[in-house]
Amino acid sequence: MMKPLTITLAFTGASGMPYGLRLLQCLVSLEANVQLLYSQAAQLVANQESNLVLPGRPSDAKKMLVQTFNLNPDRLEVYGREDYMAPPASGSNPADAMVICPCSMGTLAAISQGLSDNLIERAADVMLKERKKLILVPRETPLSAIHLEHMLRLSNMQAIILPPAPGFYTHPQTINDIIDFIVARILDHLGLSHTLTPRWGENKTQTEN
Repeated sequence: MMKPLTITLAFTGASGMPYGLRLLQCLVSLEANVQLLYSQAAQLVANQESNLVLPGRPSDAKKMLVQTFNLNPDRLEVYGREDYMAPPASGSNPADAMVICPCSMGTLAAISQGLSDNLIERAADVMLKERKKLILVPRETPLSAIHLEHMLRLSNMQAIILPPAPGFYTHPQTINDIIDFIVARILDHLGLSHTLTPRWGENKTQTEN
């Protein structure tokens, strides 16, 4: 039996919290172990975009998320922003991958410069130095030259820059369809099988057969 993946998932202060929350649900349902981190700005965004009040205490946040989204509590751990004793803070116990969704430009810039001023930034730094997969889902428009330079710098470090730019060839009918398109791409890069959206060419193949 294969060992379940351990994924560090971080929410930061960019628009796009529905992507992050849906990803959390999918990761747990696919039996990945999730280490959840979130910034103060993410708490504001969660309330603004999803009418969700993320408690400041990690234990309270875990309880709320488990109840709200019917998650398996054994698959979720929530850590505080300054909890440097948490597993994501050390290369001696790295997760298999990390996703920052949504990723603010401030967080992206801090990671690009190796600042590590909080657990989210430190966990991302661990992924880079340990050559583990780091997926960033930045949501900003338009992009300045500074944003693009930070993205290029991180891409050259093998981080995956995955903007939440939905495709419409699947003919989405609802906002949830658009959200699932992006979450599906993230899951693909994590190597997790799913059936969230049809894949390019599937309908053509079925028609020809």
